[in-house]
Amino acid sequence: MKILITTDYLTPGDEVDLYLTGRGFTTRHDPMRGTRRPEDLIRALAGVEGALIANEPMTEQVLAASPGLRAVVRTGVGYDSIDVAAATRLGISVSNLPGINANAVAEYTIGLLLAQARRLVQVAAGVEAGAWPREQGYELSGKTVGLIGRGPVARRVTRLAAAFGMTVLCTGDLPGAVHTGLDDLLERSDFVSIHTSLTDRTRRLIDAAALARMKPSAHLINTARGGIVDEPALAEAVRTGRIAGAALDVVDVEPLPADSVLRGVDGITVYSHMGGQTAEARRDSGIDGARELVAALAGKPAHPVDGPRPSIASS
Repeated sequence: MKILITTDYLTPGDEVDLYLTGRGFTTRHDPMRGTRRPEDLIRALAGVEGALIANEPMTEQVLAASPGLRAVVRTGVGYDSIDVAAATRLGISVSNLPGINANAVAEYTIGLLLAQARRLVQVAAGVEAGAWPREQGYELSGKTVGLIGRGPVARRVTRLAAAFGMTVLCTGDLPGAVHTGLDDLLERSDFVSIHTSLTDRTRRLIDAAALARMKPSAHLINTARGGIVDEPALAEAVRTGRIAGAALDVVDVEPLPADSVLRGVDGITVYSHMGGQTAEARRDSGIDGARELVAALAGKPAHPVDGPRPSIASS
């Protein structure tokens, strides 16, 4: 039985590879770095029964052209790149790993709050350019952070933010946070941090109208999915001073296109989807993904995603 592995930090001979080959599977590594054309993915899936994948575009076209494929497992949480409905019709199991990198993303989120509050990226860039910036920053203590979503990452962010002396608002019922509506959260928060999945309901949730509700001193943080934010509206809001800035670990198109409206906007910093990329999270994602794939191929997936997707409050 052949398995395709596309997650770029999983390599031949590593723990995951040995786990799978030790159970009689043949592995094929074809790491995804950047974008991949559908025809290239179809070619990589030829003769494969199971796939351990990154953010591959598993469209209906790709799935239908892979008749031997029986199970797909995402080595992460988000699975919006997979046409789950098409997979279900074709009898292909789809799984993700809920909460697998929650601690890594939560710590990273706090790091982004600090970077925005103290303009760390801009200051370092200024020193590199030969200047010696001494501009004023802000402390997190006493500020309010609003969390959109109430999943594992949001729960951990709540605890970390409380340790900094922050007030936490949330669109869901989350222990340690004040439950409120989205409009109220946007109006009261010094930082708005997104921790919900990308669905039809949340696509472009943060649009011009939402940004207009935020404080002029507020910052937007996104470690979830790029499609939740209207990027042209965000660029305009920061450029005109409607809000103070944004830290984005995810964008609509990855890698960030050269002509993106987000480039060159002072106050917006774009990172390279690194929230979950710690040694600990990578190890857990790899080995748990391999175990899930073996279980799925045996007809017993632990984390199938072919049910209803979570709402803003439950993601």
